[in-house]
Amino acid sequence: MAVMTRPLLNRRLAEFGTTIFAEMSALAARTGSINLGQGFPDTDGPEEIREAAVRALRDGRGNQYPPGPGVPELRSAIADHQRQRYGLAYDPDTEVLVTAGATEAIAAALLALVEPGDEVIALEPYYDSYAACVAMAGGTRVPVTLRPHEGRYVLDLDELRAAVTDRTRLILLNTPHNPTGTVLTRAELTAVAELAIERDLLVVTDEVYEHLVFDGTEHLPIASLPGMRERTVTIGSAGKTFSFTGWKVGWITASPGLTAAVRSAKQFLTYVSSGPFQYAIAEALRLPAAYFDGLRADLEAKRDLLSEGLAQAGFAVYRPAGTYFVTTDIRPLGAEDGFAFCRSLPERAGVVAIPNAVFYDDREAGAPFVRFAFCKKTEVLEEAVSRLKRLV
Repeated sequence: MAVMTRPLLNRRLAEFGTTIFAEMSALAARTGSINLGQGFPDTDGPEEIREAAVRALRDGRGNQYPPGPGVPELRSAIADHQRQRYGLAYDPDTEVLVTAGATEAIAAALLALVEPGDEVIALEPYYDSYAACVAMAGGTRVPVTLRPHEGRYVLDLDELRAAVTDRTRLILLNTPHNPTGTVLTRAELTAVAELAIERDLLVVTDEVYEHLVFDGTEHLPIASLPGMRERTVTIGSAGKTFSFTGWKVGWITASPGLTAAVRSAKQFLTYVSSGPFQYAIAEALRLPAAYFDGLRADLEAKRDLLSEGLAQAGFAVYRPAGTYFVTTDIRPLGAEDGFAFCRSLPERAGVVAIPNAVFYDDREAGAPFVRFAFCKKTEVLEEAVSRLKRLV
């Protein structure tokens, strides 16, 4: 029998094995631990939106293939959302594209816009799919590291500028930023915009946590800055805002040329998805401001509960300005290896977290940092805090 000598997995993806999220979620299930690792809520979103999906199913809306760009009702709702929130006017017919969650939007954008050999700058630590999508597109990722400074993670603009070369194609942003919880400031975004214009770069910006910002922090889409609308692909998602992560409804907004380019790649990925759910999310985006304010206030209280509990347990805590994750430093607990710490934490305290090193090219830079999710019921977080005090 002939033996295959060539590896089955293509070399672009060889460095990507089973995700840390799968490993840690399995560990949580095996040990009966509280899972504060993977970022999904433990309650569903608004009942009226769930019923809207049921109504769409029963009415036969979306049960067959929806239009490739997305159902008109959702594309109009997305365009209205961008205009009302940020003053950004997009044509729902030519400048909005519905995707299978933000992950597909990222993949389609990079597959469409990146040629083999192009460099893609990403803010490190970064969501793990960024690296895989850059690799699938044949690009080269160039990390620019956010570093802790005075209680928040900060973008070094000089380092960003130095990272740009003649091979740089685009900058991949994420704000509010997972996993650090940083929300890029107007000054930081203005500097990124000026660099993109000066060097003729595209920007793909992941803004799925746009509604999860705290302490009066401003979320500013970079597309709203002068000269950026025509060179920016903005990615949004319903999962984080409405707590229906399993529905996988995401979208992009961009100029007609960029939208057409991304659609060209997207049509060969899922083609279409989430038909009945698209109608429900169209209704969700039109919920009154009180819903979004309530969501923000609820998560801000949970952030404070978990952050204070982690500090009492001995962690150094970077209180996030956005998202539903809090990053901690484990060195005050006498540990330096986040992987080892997270793998032992279920036995020591009955809680699961994620080592931030998985989000870094430079694993040493992320080694002492660990991420916890606070998008859970208050009583779950209270129990987790109680358990974590065993570490003191």
